[in-house]
Amino acid sequence: MARTARIADIPSIGTLDPSVGNLSRQVMQALREAVRKGELRAGDTLPSTRLLAVALGVSRGTVLAAYEQLIAEGFLTAKAGSGTCVAMALPGPQQARSRGSRSAHRAPSPAPSEERAARLAKDSMGLPEPAASFARIAREFKPLAPVPFAVSVPMESTAPGDVWRKLGNKLRAKGPGAPAGYGDPLGAWALREAIAHYVRKSRSVRCEPGQVIVTSGTQQGLFLASQVLLAPGDQVWAENPAYRGVTAVLESRGHRETTIRVPVDAEGIDVRAGIDMAPRARAAFVTPSHQYPLGMPMSMARRGALLEWARAAHAWIVEDDYDSELRYQGYPFPSLQGLEPERVVYLGTFSKILFPSLRAGYAIVPDTLVDAFCGARVLMDRHPPNADQYVLAAFLAEGHLERHVRRVRNVYAVYRAKLIETIEALLPSDVAWVEPGDQGMHLVLWLAPGVDDCLVAEAAVRAGVSVRAVSPMFAPGTARPGLVLGFGGFSHAQMIDAARRLSAVIVDAATGGSS
Repeated sequence: MARTARIADIPSIGTLDPSVGNLSRQVMQALREAVRKGELRAGDTLPSTRLLAVALGVSRGTVLAAYEQLIAEGFLTAKAGSGTCVAMALPGPQQARSRGSRSAHRAPSPAPSEERAARLAKDSMGLPEPAASFARIAREFKPLAPVPFAVSVPMESTAPGDVWRKLGNKLRAKGPGAPAGYGDPLGAWALREAIAHYVRKSRSVRCEPGQVIVTSGTQQGLFLASQVLLAPGDQVWAENPAYRGVTAVLESRGHRETTIRVPVDAEGIDVRAGIDMAPRARAAFVTPSHQYPLGMPMSMARRGALLEWARAAHAWIVEDDYDSELRYQGYPFPSLQGLEPERVVYLGTFSKILFPSLRAGYAIVPDTLVDAFCGARVLMDRHPPNADQYVLAAFLAEGHLERHVRRVRNVYAVYRAKLIETIEALLPSDVAWVEPGDQGMHLVLWLAPGVDDCLVAEAAVRAGVSVRAVSPMFAPGTARPGLVLGFGGFSHAQMIDAARRLSAVIVDAATGGSS
């Protein structure tokens, strides 16, 4: 791809001193210094002699003389119709020494990545604690490469494709999705109506469009809920294990010490244990439809117990309806919100079922919390981007999402079964085994006790496989080693090949490298 010319800004040239004399030499020295500092780079286009002369308050001849000398030295190049540029190949060390430059005696600069790593290591010691915490989160949430078994990589056979493009072309140009002014912080009304209709029908959610808040995904919904529902010092329940995005939000909001990690078993969150640990907690963050990462739904008995506790404790429940559409046997459980809409904040997303780059989700909140969530949203990012909201609203209203979900469910059921079959054929059951489950876009592969899943995940990356370790999702002292494997977005042949490479990594870790 051709390089787009950049008209460079050169801040350091604004320091000419007329009292010293020889302004052309000062311009030349300033240009060389700008290159050394990185303000000018090879190929950058310089301002015209006329523009630079006006900016510096000197004659055009002064700048012209400086340009001509640097062109003669090979520092700059000039082409008719293209202006004057920094040379793509700047003078070598011998030429630099002949002009008295000291830069030729310097040791070679480290590679950019090495330099950045060294700088981060040096600077992190002096960071404020919030900055250091967010930096750790950034490193922890670094996106996985889009290779097996990264979660949420769209599969071509299930992508919305032509329908989405046609709706986009229709609505973004001259329709309601065309560029406009500021929008409603809660989101476009057309999308909020479509979401309310969709969740009432598909998830038994009880709501009106006015209770719907369009978000940039579940992660933003979790952050908004933590801001609105929790005061400093409030205790809050989180599942153990839990989606790291939840616990990281709570930690970053000052609840590291007041987050109570409530154990999860085959029926979901253990409500009795939560009451014993923190009966007066202000909120509980749960994944009742498909516990993350383990995959089981919360039993009806546990749902009833959780709602009874919330009513008695005047607490809130934040329901992350994770992967609820993708159940491969039977019908999905109805939402928790439908049983107690006055105490439940319901979070959903379209990013995973459609494509992650869409960044479109929603929060459905009790009437009493709508203004609070609106205020928090205004301070966060004013309002969601408008264009794709109208495309998504039409996609929902015209029934395309329901057909899309059915297609995805059928395709992923086959891929999930094939992956389980492959893994079980490759790995001995005493080394690794699959957690039972019948829904979602991922499965959990447990590893034998003593195997370090974080080291396995790092070794898998080197083998060209993307997995996440499960142990960081547990509270300290309770971790089990395991891996999260996504099964969307890749062909059977790709997944079988990746499974072989991953199996070799796991066996090597389990046998101490003796295989």
